[in-house]
Amino acid sequence: MKKVLGVSLGSSTRDHVVKVEIMGQEIEIERRGTDGSVKKMMQIYQEFDGKVDVFALGGTDLYLYSGPRGKRYTIRESARIVSVIKKTPIVDGTGIKYVLEKDVVRYVSQNTDIDLKGKKALLLITVDRFGLAEGLIEAGCQMIFGDLIFCLNIPIPLYHLKTIDKIARVAIPVLSQVPIKYLYPTGKKQETSNNRYGRFFQDVDIVAGDFLAISQYMPQDMKGKIVITNTVTSENVQDLKNRGAKYLITTTPQFQGRSFGTNVYQATLVAISGKTPDELSEQDYLDLVKKTRFQPRIERLNR
Repeated sequence: MKKVLGVSLGSSTRDHVVKVEIMGQEIEIERRGTDGSVKKMMQIYQEFDGKVDVFALGGTDLYLYSGPRGKRYTIRESARIVSVIKKTPIVDGTGIKYVLEKDVVRYVSQNTDIDLKGKKALLLITVDRFGLAEGLIEAGCQMIFGDLIFCLNIPIPLYHLKTIDKIARVAIPVLSQVPIKYLYPTGKKQETSNNRYGRFFQDVDIVAGDFLAISQYMPQDMKGKIVITNTVTSENVQDLKNRGAKYLITTTPQFQGRSFGTNVYQATLVAISGKTPDELSEQDYLDLVKKTRFQPRIERLNR
C-alpha cells in the first residue's frame, strides 16, 4: 500500500485519513494539522521521512509566483521546514494548481448546466490562484479581486487581472521573505470568523478561493451563491448549506466525503505515477487526472 502524508500548519480539527483504490493501487491518504506549530511540523516530517511515499506541505506554500507564469520565489520559512526531509519527495500543490483550477472551470462550463457567463465573481486571493482567475475570466465572469482586502486589510476591490499582476511582481519578492503567520491563517486562526468585509460578498454570484479564507469572512447570508473552493469537510458543506449557498464546486475530487487540499491531491497523483515530482509536467498531471477519472465535486446544496 502506498502512503501519502499531508502535514499542515492548520488546525488538527480538520485531520482525516482515507484508504482508496486508484487505478488498481491501494493508497492511504492522511492529513495532519499541527495547530500552527512549525516545530511539530518539522518533527513529523523527520519521523516519517522515508516511511511514506510522498509528503504534502499544507497551511503554506513552498513557492509563490509573481503573476501568471511569472517568476517563482521560494518562501523562506517553508524552505526551512522542508529542509529536514532527506528521503521522501514533497509537493505543495503549486505544481498542479494553475492548470487544474483553470481546467475545472472549463469543465463546469462545458459539462454542466451551471451558467457562469455574466456572473459577478469574487476571488478572495488571486496571487496563488491565477489559474482559477483566468478560468473564470474565460468563462465570461465579471471579476472582483480581493487581494488588497483579504491579504493587506485595505478595503479596495480590484477589477483587472493586469493590476494584480503588477502588484504581484512588486510584492511577491518581499512576501516570500516574511514569516508564514503573516501570509496564511494557521492553527486556531483558521477557525475564527471575521465579518468585517462581509459587504464584499453581498452583490456577487460566485465566491471563489481557499475555503479557509472564505469561511473567515463570509456572511451568514450566502443565499443563491456558487462557491468554488477546495479542502472542505462535511461540517463545512453543511455550514454552506445552512447559509443558503446554491452550489459547491471543489477543484479537487472528494475521497469518502472529504475534499483534500491541492497539495494532498498533487501528492496522491505523484504516488500513483510512480515517478518523482520533478519528472512530472503539468500536462502529465492532467493526463493522470483523466486516467483516474477524477472529477471535480459539483454539489447542489439548495434549490
